[in-house]
Amino acid sequence: MESLPSVSWKGVVLLSATIILEVLGAMCMKMSNNFANIIPSVLLFVFYGSSFYLFTHALKYWPLSIAYAIWSGVGTTATAAIGIMIFGEALRAKHFFGLILIILGVVSMNL
Repeated sequence: MESLPSVSWKGVVLLSATIILEVLGAMCMKMSNNFANIIPSVLLFVFYGSSFYLFTHALKYWPLSIAYAIWSGVGTTATAAIGIMIFGEALRAKHFFGLILIILGVVSMNL
């Protein structure tokens, strides 16, 4: 079995920024109130566009399968946490279990 290439700090920074921007975009999507609030509505496109742009650069350092798994897994988990802490959304036991499975999946992809 072929081992995964080591990723430079630039790759880690780019993928981290991609995730942060995507989570900010999701927050703005919630705050846009169906595009009724102009500033979050504009920012959601800025954040998501920037996230996709940086993701293309992160792919210079990461294999697509690993980068996408990390991006979606960490982004989903962070978005759920923000939904709970900032927007007061409920997290039922089955949702918590699902998030644990996502985290375990991302970790296993990187072993």
